[in-house]
Amino acid sequence: MSSTIRNQSQKAGLPPGHLIHVGQKSSSDNKITVIDFNPEGIHQKVISSVDDIFKLEDKVTIKWVDIEGLSNIEQIRKIGTHFNIHELVLEDILNTNQRPKVEFHDHYIYIVLKRWELEHKPFVIGYEQISILILNNYIFTFKERPDNLFNPLISHLKSNKGMLKSRTTDFIAYLILDTIIDEYFNLQEPLEDSLENIDNVLLKNPTTETLQSIQRIKRELIYVHKTVLPLREVINSLQNRNFTLITDETRVYLHDLADHIIRVNEAVDSYRDIISGMLNIYLSSVNNRMNEVMKVLTIFASIFIPLTFLAGIYGMNFKFMPELEWRWGYPLMWGLFIFIPVSLLIYFKRKNWL
Repeated sequence: MSSTIRNQSQKAGLPPGHLIHVGQKSSSDNKITVIDFNPEGIHQKVISSVDDIFKLEDKVTIKWVDIEGLSNIEQIRKIGTHFNIHELVLEDILNTNQRPKVEFHDHYIYIVLKRWELEHKPFVIGYEQISILILNNYIFTFKERPDNLFNPLISHLKSNKGMLKSRTTDFIAYLILDTIIDEYFNLQEPLEDSLENIDNVLLKNPTTETLQSIQRIKRELIYVHKTVLPLREVINSLQNRNFTLITDETRVYLHDLADHIIRVNEAVDSYRDIISGMLNIYLSSVNNRMNEVMKVLTIFASIFIPLTFLAGIYGMNFKFMPELEWRWGYPLMWGLFIFIPVSLLIYFKRKNWL
C-alpha cells in the first residue's frame, strides 16, 4: 500500500491527461508484437516502433498489437494520436494503480484489469496491470513488462485457424480476458497447500512465524479481493451495454466469463473466511497455552502456600513457643511438609485439574 501511494504521488501537481509512467520500471526494453489475422492465416512478428503499425493499416484484416513495457511514453502518445484515443485513457494506461474497469467511448472500448502471478516466496502474489483497447480492426494490449502470458493463446490460435473465421476484435478481446482470468485459478492449489501447512502447524505447535504466515496470506487475499471484485461489473457492462463493437455472438461467451468471475469471487471469499478462522484458532491456541502455564504455576503456588505459612510461623523469633521444645517437633513438621503436598496433588487429580 505504501508503494502504491508513493508511486501515485509522482502525479501530484500535474494537469489531467499528463502522460507519465506510474509504477515499477521494467528492466527490459519495450517489446511490440503484432499478430495479424487474415484469411491466409495468422502472422506474428516483432516490430521496433509503433510507426510500423501504421504502415500495416488496412480495413480488412484484424491486428492484435501487444505492447510489453510502458517506459516509452512517446510510443503510447503516438498510438493515442493516430487512433484518436482520449488523453485520459492514455494516462490510465500509464498509471498502473488503476482499479479494474471498462470505459465505452465513441469508437473504442478501454478495459483495465490485473494479472496475478505467484512469486517464488511462500505465497506472495505479483500483480501486473493489463490494459486493453478494442477498436474496429485493432486490439491493443499494454503490459507492464515482457512475459509469456499470451504465448499459449497465440499458439492455440495458430493451430486452430478456423476458430477466428469471421470473428471480430471483440472475440479476440474475450480470448485475452479468458486467458488472464483462467490464470486466477492457477493460484488455488498453492494457496490450499499453504493453508493446509498452516493448519497442521496450528494443531501442533503454533509460533510467531505461523502468525506471520497467516497475516501475509490475509493481506494478499485482501488485495486479491479488491482486484477481482470489480471484474463482475466489467463483464456485466460488456454483456449488457448496447455497443456496436460487441456482437451478440461474443456476448454468449462473455456470459461464460461472468460465471468464471463469480467462481473466483466465491473462492476468494471462502479463503478469506478460512484465514480469518485460522487467525482466531491461533489466538485461541496461544491463550490455551498460556492458561496451561498459569494452571501449572497456580498448582505449585497452591502447594507451597501452606508450607510457606508453616515455615513463616515457626521461623518467628518468639521465645515462648512450646512446639520448639517438643522432642518430635522437627519430624512432625517434615511429616506435614510431605503430607500436605501429597494430599493436594491427590485432590487436584480427582478434580481433573492435572
